[in-house]
Amino acid sequence: MNMALEFKAASKSAHLTPEQVEAFGRRVEEIRLAVMQSLGEEDSKYIYKVRNFVRYTEIASRGMLMFGGWIPPVWLLGTAMLGVSKIVENMELGHNVMHGQFDWLNDPSLNGTNYDWDTMATGPDWKHTHNYIHHTYTNIVGMDHDVGYGLVRVSDAQVWEPRFLLNLPLAAQLMVFFEWYVGLQNLHIEDVVAYKTKTWREVWVESYDFRQKMKRQVIKDYVFFPIIAGPNALPVFAGNAVANVIRSLWASAVIFNGHFTEDAENFEMDNIDNETRAEWYLRQIRGSSNFSGTQGLHILSGNLSHQIEHHLFPDMPANRYAQVAPKIKALCAEYGIHYNEASFIKQFSSVWVKLAKYSLPNECYEKSDPTQSFLKHNLSLLKKKIFKS
Repeated sequence: MNMALEFKAASKSAHLTPEQVEAFGRRVEEIRLAVMQSLGEEDSKYIYKVRNFVRYTEIASRGMLMFGGWIPPVWLLGTAMLGVSKIVENMELGHNVMHGQFDWLNDPSLNGTNYDWDTMATGPDWKHTHNYIHHTYTNIVGMDHDVGYGLVRVSDAQVWEPRFLLNLPLAAQLMVFFEWYVGLQNLHIEDVVAYKTKTWREVWVESYDFRQKMKRQVIKDYVFFPIIAGPNALPVFAGNAVANVIRSLWASAVIFNGHFTEDAENFEMDNIDNETRAEWYLRQIRGSSNFSGTQGLHILSGNLSHQIEHHLFPDMPANRYAQVAPKIKALCAEYGIHYNEASFIKQFSSVWVKLAKYSLPNECYEKSDPTQSFLKHNLSLLKKKIFKS
């Protein structure tokens, strides 16, 4: 059996034979089955508690902004609470429900097919780019659009372009406007702006569903609630805007920590048709990274702090990831597979180191002329690259 993936020699994980990979895959599947067969009342109670939290915090926060938004401490508290409500709705409720994690409840309001979350991305668009593309082709350069979102360079397998010199500021504004980028992701705007392989007319036609969802979101947060707030319209408008940015900043930080860390591997597909389930499991582990923290931090992240477990078991209720994580970690240790886990701060710091590194061409790390300084060598190389482009 030929391995479908080309793993890098610099990987921190041991090289496994095809037989070892399949044995590993069977052990992972045993862990999955044990949990999926035990789903029940506690899982049901958990997701309903999460939904109630979202509802009540949204009502309370919008009430504070509408009736006391002109008082600075009330505005700050209301805005922060609305930001948290939006975060939990997107991360722990919307994201997980739309993965089908609670379809077994047979509750139409918690069915992955029907659920529509409070963000710019439409359900169908997101389920295509995320559930299908990202989770099937995780971290495969050229196939998984989450590898840089068409905006930043996070892998040496991505062809360097002069625009990537702005990797750091581009990543920063990606975080601020993350809600919008995710909403537009399925349109591949970079094909119009950078590569000229698509026209704005095509984007306009393809964006119909997004434009309808955007209209609803903009009217809700920036027209309806400010208008009904009367004299408090401006504090409500500002509070909604800041809450949306808070949600974007947090959601993007969680996603960056899950796949953009220095030890999260990217892949080039040799023959995806030959990839077995066990090989897919292995790729999910090697391309993902976890961050440790309190239960509150896990909930705010939608339990994507357990990114490795989420990528192994995307349809498993996320509240179970903490239960299976020690088992997966022990299994990885047994097989010599690197289990990428660190604190939130450490992982987030490594993301920015990686972004800085890949803002430069690969050749910048291969100093060939010992008579030149590192700076002079790279400036000369960049000059050639830019003018060649």
